[in-house]
Amino acid sequence: MILVQILKQEWPKHWPTFISDIVGASRTSESLCQNNMIILKLLSEEVFDFSSGQMTQVKAKHLKDSMCNEFSQIFQLCQFVMENSQNAPLVHATLETLLRFLNWIPLGYIFETKLISTLVYKFLNVPMFRNVTLKCLTEIAGVSVGQYEEQFVNLFTLTMCQLKEMLPLNTNIRVAYANGKDDEQNFIQNLSLFLCTFLKEHGLLVEKKPNLRDTFMEALHYMLLVSEVEETEIFKICLEYWNHLAAELYRESPFSTSSTPLEVGVTVTLHVPPRRHLYLPVLSRVRLLMVSRMAKPEEVLVVENDQGEVVREFMKDTDAINLYKNMRETLVYLTHLDYADTECIMTEKLHNQVNGTEWSWKNLNMLCWAIGSISGAMHEEDEKRFLVTVIKDLLGLCEQKRGKDNKAIIASNIMYIVGQYPRFLRAHWKFLKTVVNKLFEFMHETHDGVQDMACDTFIKIAQKCRRHFVQVQVGEVMPFIDEILNNINTIICDLQPQQVHTFYEAVGYMIGAQTDQAVQELLIEKYMLLPNQVWDSIIQQATKNVDILKDAETVRQLGSILKTNVRACKAVGHPFVMQLGRIYLDMLNVYKCLSENISSAVQTNGEMVTKQPLIRSMRTVKRETLKLISGWVSRSNDPQMVAENFVPPLLEAVLIDYQRNVPAARDPEVLSTMATIVNKLGVHITGEIPKIFDAVFECTLNMINKDFEEFPEHRTHFFYLLQAATSQCFPAFLSIAPAQFKLILDSIIWAFKHTMRNVADTGLQILYTLLQNVSAEEAAAQSFYQTYFCDILQHIFSVVTDTSHTAGLTMHATILAYMFNLVEEGKVSVALSAASPANNQAHIQEYIANLLKTAFPHLQDAQVKVFVTGLFSLNQDIPAFKEHLRDFLVQIKEFAGEDSTDLFLEEREAALRQAQEEKHKLQMSVPGILNPHELPEEMCD
Repeated sequence: MILVQILKQEWPKHWPTFISDIVGASRTSESLCQNNMIILKLLSEEVFDFSSGQMTQVKAKHLKDSMCNEFSQIFQLCQFVMENSQNAPLVHATLETLLRFLNWIPLGYIFETKLISTLVYKFLNVPMFRNVTLKCLTEIAGVSVGQYEEQFVNLFTLTMCQLKEMLPLNTNIRVAYANGKDDEQNFIQNLSLFLCTFLKEHGLLVEKKPNLRDTFMEALHYMLLVSEVEETEIFKICLEYWNHLAAELYRESPFSTSSTPLEVGVTVTLHVPPRRHLYLPVLSRVRLLMVSRMAKPEEVLVVENDQGEVVREFMKDTDAINLYKNMRETLVYLTHLDYADTECIMTEKLHNQVNGTEWSWKNLNMLCWAIGSISGAMHEEDEKRFLVTVIKDLLGLCEQKRGKDNKAIIASNIMYIVGQYPRFLRAHWKFLKTVVNKLFEFMHETHDGVQDMACDTFIKIAQKCRRHFVQVQVGEVMPFIDEILNNINTIICDLQPQQVHTFYEAVGYMIGAQTDQAVQELLIEKYMLLPNQVWDSIIQQATKNVDILKDAETVRQLGSILKTNVRACKAVGHPFVMQLGRIYLDMLNVYKCLSENISSAVQTNGEMVTKQPLIRSMRTVKRETLKLISGWVSRSNDPQMVAENFVPPLLEAVLIDYQRNVPAARDPEVLSTMATIVNKLGVHITGEIPKIFDAVFECTLNMINKDFEEFPEHRTHFFYLLQAATSQCFPAFLSIAPAQFKLILDSIIWAFKHTMRNVADTGLQILYTLLQNVSAEEAAAQSFYQTYFCDILQHIFSVVTDTSHTAGLTMHATILAYMFNLVEEGKVSVALSAASPANNQAHIQEYIANLLKTAFPHLQDAQVKVFVTGLFSLNQDIPAFKEHLRDFLVQIKEFAGEDSTDLFLEEREAALRQAQEEKHKLQMSVPGILNPHELPEEMCD
């Protein structure tokens, strides 16, 4: 590895004969040859796989060109070994090295030589070499070019011919894998990769040749056999191909479906596109596979654990959720291709649950997860008929089975399925009402997880069918919301507090859908009756004896009531103002009173008292108060009314309390609430900014400027508040004292140097906004530039050259380009240096050059000069400016011998984000691909 690092610096310039030297030496001894193969493999990886950010773009290109130009010598050596050597370890090392070359060598070496036939005939059926050989063939199969069709067909037929000898078509691959050794299991995994890669890239090519039809169907047969292997990683590889195939067949002809059910068991085949016809029997087996092996969706909370017990699941298994999403998408495409077949498979498997031939928790779960996953993929009428059958069968199964565990599993499956079909529920009021009443029944079922799932399903249905609950439905005498509110006490009597909060949020969505304001106000009054009764009783007791607010049970009740209000407000939105107004001043008085209790407890017993249960409960009440206020403000639609009526008493209750508390007793929610208010009210709150900053700014800064770790929440919210004030109320900054403004600027610098990435990103955003706002205020701009411009540049360069901050490179480039542009265009008219008052650009160039030479004395003057010149010449082109910065960072790192892989972190993240967005757009275009709860509201109701 050390030799390879030296080569990267010395070759080809200082050691031009390296390739011919190493090839020549390899022919003298087999052990030397084996060693040299490893060196060539490592060199290939360094230059072609890991060069991004490790070396400048120019150098990487130069090395790649040199390797391609001299590759013929290396290839001849590999060929010589493969054809002549009897030394097994050497041949293996050569194949491993060749594998690394295949993704970059000129294609002629692959397709215009005997390489493919040598690999297939000489090595594929030799147990020692078959895995690395199959990997090589997979790498070749992954090449995407048009001009070598014949060679790809040849690769396919030769490999399939050998494969049938090694692994006859009648092999039970699932059993063979389960009983196989590591090497044999790896072969099955490599086979899945080869088939998946070849069929995805070149399946169409083989499929359209009639003489290869049988071989092609055999390849699909192997894919099916391998898909049945009970190993998740192999299944994921196969799933990728089935997903690709089903999506491709659907997109070719999105509106033709293979069959339409007339009645159960009778199907009429309509016009089927010819390609689909070819795949019909294969796809039917894939459907059965998906239905039989469906992964667990995120929504399911009641599961069977490893000990065979039915329990509530708390942890979300990300891997399983991703697998479910991919399987779900595949099954939706397969359903679009032939929904009669999907329905037939699911109905038959459900009958087998009912008659007991396939009954097990696992089988029932997977079947119901599959049924829930195809919501939206059938025509509405078909969906209706299918669902009625499914729910009837499941309710019958629930009656038939004895034992709480059985009933809990069946109940969770019923809830999951009905929650997945909001379109059906919206169209069938009677069924929707029955389902909701069934959920209310489940809310009394104390089996672990059932109540949670009932509440979670109820909130989903409430969100997607909200309007139906506030309208009088056919055959009803009143809206269903009235029935719920009349019986609310009975419905929630067995629920835990957090479940009650979920229930209240769900009902809140219904009330939020009522458009008649007078009716809505009456609903809100009735809705909040229970929590308000308890609230009023506590307030009355506190008026007589304030010590009641030191009672643990009372404080806990207050916390729970406020949490109910928070969730209700989240769902109802702005109209919740009538409820908030009713409790607002009492709530702030409770806040002040509890603050005094906490402060006196801290004075008496020290800061450790904040960890005691009672004090923590008091702080919960304070936090929930702030959450309720900021939650409502963020949903309010009358900023002036909020600023005039709600803000003054809030500031009076909260600010002084925050300022005089000990750090450990200061609630970070004060900062987040202020940030929400400033963002929402904008100019309406500008006059209060000095007052807010007076109370929270310096005391919070002193909590967080000692290190980068303590008080993480205060840190995050402090900078969000600063960001809100900078972007919404900038004029307020112009009226504050210079010392306080310097403190603000220092805190921004502190932010972008932070090790917490979200804080550093916020700091950079604040600085950029501040610079833009300053430049728009001509009167203040020049004195700002004179005092702070060079200082800011120095601090930005300190983070640009700090390896822990490479994720911020785009913002670094944006800010620096903006600042250099200001200088270049003469916007900075005040002299930045007494030594050269006439020429700011020359001064800044010299200033940056000195800064860099001091920090990195190993840099040549020419390097620094080119870099500084580029800072000015590229400041109109941010991507080019960023590449310029990055190349400079590589030069610094190369000298220091540091790893520079992280310099492209941001690009990788951006590429992933873009890919995700494009995928989402595509998913939106196919009915049923997105979970009904991921669809925007306007597409649902």
